[in-house]
Amino acid sequence: MIKTLTNGILKENPTLRLVLGTCPTLAVTTVASNGLGMGIAATLVLIGSNAAISLLRNIIPEKVRIPAYITIIAGFATIIQMLVKAFAPALDESLGIFLPLITVNCIIFGRAEMYASKNGVLASVLDAIGMGIGFTAALVAMGSIRELIGVGTLFGMTVTKGAIEPMLIMILPPGGFFVFGVLVALANKLSGKEAEISGCGACGAAPFCHVAKEAAKTGVEAGKGGGNG
Repeated sequence: MIKTLTNGILKENPTLRLVLGTCPTLAVTTVASNGLGMGIAATLVLIGSNAAISLLRNIIPEKVRIPAYITIIAGFATIIQMLVKAFAPALDESLGIFLPLITVNCIIFGRAEMYASKNGVLASVLDAIGMGIGFTAALVAMGSIRELIGVGTLFGMTVTKGAIEPMLIMILPPGGFFVFGVLVALANKLSGKEAEISGCGACGAAPFCHVAKEAAKTGVEAGKGGGNG
């Protein structure tokens, strides 16, 4: 259970390791508060949708699972959006269209398809919490760096403004891509795993690919030949 909870924080961080949800990551992280708000909203939707899909995994027909998942996720996203509009209108205005677009966030749909639909409720909720923490941490880290260097503030509080000339490019798209690249490299370094080509076996389409089948066949034959020699 602990492994399930901590997996998404660094080892399988959805943003920095799996490179999912990059659109909202780059768009809303001009300031740290936006990143924190988006992260919390996405985490709540992720927890709710994972729990619901896990509970209904044996009821939802295989042929309509994708529309069913989207409907469930959209329901939770709508609830969160209404709550944000009611209690944090400034955040709702800052996040704009990216708040309702949580419905089609790759992280949430990916966890529904790959984890919640195959595991129990407790494990699915823990997975959602871990992934949510990882996503939120990545957003806050990006937002903090961009805000601090770009405008000299952190969560709206003056830190270096007036002492160091702000680099406005950091709150523009080029600065977002630069910070994102640096954090991805740092996450890869801290995880202790270098990027590598794993061959056809790492591809999800391997069972249906004739290239993978030929490679597997060749590997088996080569193994047999080596053993006989």
